[in-house]
Parts: sequence; structure tokens; C-alpha cells
Amino acid sequence: MENGTWSLCPRPLGKHVVRNKWVYKVKRKPDGSVERFKARLVAKGYDQRSGIDFHETFSPVIKPTTIRLVLAIAVHFHWPIRQLDVSNAFLHGFLDEEVFMEQPQGFIDETKPDFVCRLHKSLYGLKQAPRAWFQRLSQQLIELGFQASINDYSLFTLHTDNTKFFVLIYVDDILVTGSCSTQIATLIRNLQSIFQVKDLGSLSYFLGVEADRTSQGLHLCQTKYICDLLHRTKMAGAKPLTSPTVTGTKLSSFDGEVLSDPTDYRHIIGALQYCTITRPDIAYAVNQLCQYMHQPRSSHWQAMKRVLCYLKGTVNDGLYYTPSFLDIHTYCDSDWAGNLDDRRSTSGYGVFLGRNLVSWSSKKQHVVSRSSTEAEYRSMALATAELYWIRMLFKELGIGISSTPTLWCDNISAIALASNPVFHARTKHVEIDYHFIREKVCNRDVKVQHISTLDQVADIFTKGQSAQRFQILKHKLMVCSRPINLKGADRSSATLGEQQQNDMQQPDMQQQYLGGYAVQ
Repeated sequence: MENGTWSLCPRPLGKHVVRNKWVYKVKRKPDGSVERFKARLVAKGYDQRSGIDFHETFSPVIKPTTIRLVLAIAVHFHWPIRQLDVSNAFLHGFLDEEVFMEQPQGFIDETKPDFVCRLHKSLYGLKQAPRAWFQRLSQQLIELGFQASINDYSLFTLHTDNTKFFVLIYVDDILVTGSCSTQIATLIRNLQSIFQVKDLGSLSYFLGVEADRTSQGLHLCQTKYICDLLHRTKMAGAKPLTSPTVTGTKLSSFDGEVLSDPTDYRHIIGALQYCTITRPDIAYAVNQLCQYMHQPRSSHWQAMKRVLCYLKGTVNDGLYYTPSFLDIHTYCDSDWAGNLDDRRSTSGYGVFLGRNLVSWSSKKQHVVSRSSTEAEYRSMALATAELYWIRMLFKELGIGISSTPTLWCDNISAIALASNPVFHARTKHVEIDYHFIREKVCNRDVKVQHISTLDQVADIFTKGQSAQRFQILKHKLMVCSRPINLKGADRSSATLGEQQQNDMQQPDMQQQYLGGYAVQ
């Protein structure tokens, strides 16, 4: 009502009226304690009709790679990172469509009980609400002098003579960083004059990711999210394992019995996918499990439980960013014909900014490769595409790279194929779009180098490793537990443990949870 979200009007004849409901939620802090109780009026968007109540619904959100890249840059330059939250964000977006809604239960006007609400601004639950809010916020940022990034539309940049500002938007959660803390404060005040913006201070908890920053670096982990997942799957008392996969084993569509109800499997795999935001060490295992979501079997369920057992012993692990050089190194690899069912290969790559891992991928190739060289070549092409996108993003950020990006590959034939056009006669069956890597190499946009298989970091994204080899590669990814100087303020023990004890119904599981939660 303060925002003028709607006005009452007589029920129009022949018009569709959307229903609504109240949604109640307990919002918790990273340590598990109650932050506040929320009651929100939500429109029943499934009542809407395309072309009548809504048209466009798509709204971009910031890419995880962009978030990690900007955070790594902020750590390198020792910039402050501020976190903002917009109260009732969707209520600020203007509607282009004519939408009518019933009066909310408990707030019906006694003098006009038959009237309906004519919506002027968006409301939670409407299909076009995210898009309307993003358009309103982006318009205000552009009026303040920011420019929207072409490579990531949820990134806004502002460059002046001596300062740089970056704004990252994920719906109503906003990160602001830049070279001048005074002008950052000015920007926050300008946004507060337009929206109901809460300044949450330095970055600490963003999209389920816990951030701990010191003068030495920034540690990102998802301790609370992983522990909640372990409780939801009743794996909090499981025995921890040292690796998420078994060396040499391959999953198949024909091993084991088909699960009678695949719903739980799909929910857990979706949660594990979100865990990979700060846990590249489980990227390969999760990628393998995702390939069988259409018809999971008992063997896939056991493989999923192994990943959960690995997470049980590494709940506090996450990416650690330290000040480093601004040079880009990319490691790419492939597992030729690794899939037992269709003999397609698995591609993997990791992009480092100095020592900091900012982007990675583990993905099955779309076609069958006829040789290991071809499989490696396709992997190089995928890594080059990501590398080129990151390089374009650097140009928009206005930050120079100290040297030409380097692509490390352990296949000599694939390196020769990327550099020497005389091999063309032997590679006619390879799609033309993969050959763009040659153009990048010739233009010196990318430098391709050979690396020993023993030093190939991308091995962790393409195949299962032994426990010893896995720990070596994990260390190279800069995935580690919280530094010693942060463990004194570890949010993972007493408060959250007490809250879980109050919430859980099974006393025996409580002790198992607390014992596993504090493991380090």
C-alpha cells in the first residue's frame, strides 16, 4: 500500500481476475539462528493467461563465473565488497499489462467488498514480476551513469578517470565493489533514495554462499547449505569418504534396478548441482549423475550417496581466493569414449586467474569422437570459447591482462591440429565451428602450450581419481577448509547445532549431526 501497488476498482466484466495467497517463512542466518519471520502476499501466477495477463517473463541473473571473477579481482586490488538487499523488490517493478487481482484475505475493504485490485506494479508470484523488477533497477542504474555489460546483462560497470565500480545483480540481492569506498557509499545512498535498500555491510552471506574475508584472502563455502542437504537426505550420520568417486568405475544406464520413484534422486542431484558453485571437486561426479535423471537406477543412487559421504567430511571446504597475478591460464582435458553406453567423451576445463579458479566445466560431448586427438581438440575448443568470453568480460571491466591467455593441453596431436592447417584433410568430419580455435591461435588471442599428464589439473573434471591423486588435484584447485585464523569464528558449530536440535524429531540423529558438522 505504501508503494501504491494497486488501486481498488469495480470487478470488470469479461476480465480475468488472479487469485492470491499468504506465504509464511522463517528466514535464518548462516549460523542457523532465526533472523526474522516473513509473511508475504503472493499472487497465484498459474491463474494468469499468456497474451492477456503477461507477455515476456524472462529475466537475466548474474552468472556464477562472473561473480567469482569479480570477487577474485576485488581480492587482488583489496577493494571493499558491499552487499545490499532490496525489501519487497518485486513491488517496485511497473506492469505494462492490465492485471486484476482479488483483495487479499484479511485486508478486504469493508466498504467495497466486491471490488478487485487493479495492479499498477508487480507482485510476488506474477510471471512477469522478475522481468519488471530487473527493468526498473537497470533503468535506475543507467540513469546513475552505469553501463550494462554485453557479456553478462546482470553486470553493470561505471568507469571514471580514477575509479571503477561494478554492480552484480541476482534478483533482489546486489553486490557492489570498486576502487573507492566513499563513492560506493554515495551509490548506496542514491539507491536508498529510490528503493527500500538495506546495506548489509561487507560480503558475508550471498545466495547460500558464506564468505569470510581477511587481509590474506577470501574464502567461499556452502557449509550451511551442505549440512541442510545432509539432514534432508538423512546422511548426516554417514561415514565420511576421501573422494566423491571410485577409481576406474563407470556409470551405465543398464546397471542396477530402476528406482520406483525418481523424485528424491532428482531433488538431490539438483541440490548437488548448486553445491558446485564453490565445490569444483565434485563437478565430475555430479555431471555423471545428472546424465541419468530421466531413469535413475540403484547403482546411480549408490554413487550419489558416495558424493554425499564425501561432502559429509568436507562441509567447510570451499574456494580460497588470494591476491595474485592478473594472468589467465586454462587447463583442458578429455576422457576419450568414457561413456559405456554411447562412447561419447567427457570434456573438462578449469580457468584460473593467477592462482584463483574462476570457471570450470565437466560435460559430455555431443557427438562421438573417432580418436583421442579429436576428443582433446573438442575439449580445447570448448575451453577456448570460455576463455574468449572471459577475455571480453575483462575488456568491459576495464582491467588489462598481464599476458596472453594460455591454454594447457596434454595431447601433442591436438595442439598441432589447433595450430597447423595442413591437418584439415584428416579432420573434415569435425564441425566447422570447432575450428575457430585456429583463428584465435593465429591471431595470438590464445597461446597453446603442452603440459604433462601428471600436471594436468583438468583431469579432475574428466574421470574418477584415486584418493591420493584426487587430493593433489583438489589442492591445485585452491579448494580447502577455512583458514586457521577464521576457524575461531566458525559459524558451523554451537548455534546451528542447537537450532538443529530444537527442530529435529530424532534424538539419535542430532548427535550424529553435531559430530559430523564439526569435523575438521
